[in-house]
Amino acid sequence: MIEEFSPEALEEARKQFAGPCDFMLGVAALKQLPPATLPEIAFAGRSNVGKSSLVNALTGRKTLAKTSNTPGRTQQLNYFNLGGRLYMVDMPGYGYAKVSKTQRDAWTQLVFDYLRGRPTLQCVFILIDTRHGLKDSDITLMEMLDETAVQYRIVLTKTDKVKSQELAKISEKITATLKKHAAAFPQVLPTSANKGVGLPEFRVVLNAYAA
Repeated sequence: MIEEFSPEALEEARKQFAGPCDFMLGVAALKQLPPATLPEIAFAGRSNVGKSSLVNALTGRKTLAKTSNTPGRTQQLNYFNLGGRLYMVDMPGYGYAKVSKTQRDAWTQLVFDYLRGRPTLQCVFILIDTRHGLKDSDITLMEMLDETAVQYRIVLTKTDKVKSQELAKISEKITATLKKHAAAFPQVLPTSANKGVGLPEFRVVLNAYAA
């Protein structure tokens, strides 16, 4: 079920995301983080869940965030500056086994250290491939965010790849799980970067965190 917003809110968010949005920097270690001057939201999720594609679709740009069919392409925290009002952070995917254990552990540590300690982080959007649902690695991240009291929301990606009955079933199942997690927003956000489903509403949600 997609949240409903007023036409005014939808239009304001559309204008915000149609404006300037630039790649700022890639962070491979916490010491490289930019000054904590703007509110930040982060996109987290398993490798190949569609984080970069969603960033591109939200901003109406095809190449703002680099996409790849090869899981593990994003190897750092990629910062995007949305009109000087909000940092959007595209994070390395987790849960992918076909890289070296050392490399995978380093990415995972960077992600978790950032999520635990960034003072300007407003919300983490955990992207879930609708076809696969929640995995153990997603639950691990959710539990860590519960412990550190960092707000998060579940975003379903690639909803165009499943039938409406299947989408309703997976949404209901995840919503039931969210009730057991203290820092979770109680509803899921269904989206499709390919078809544009849910993107206007998602822009409104993100715009609410902007300075």
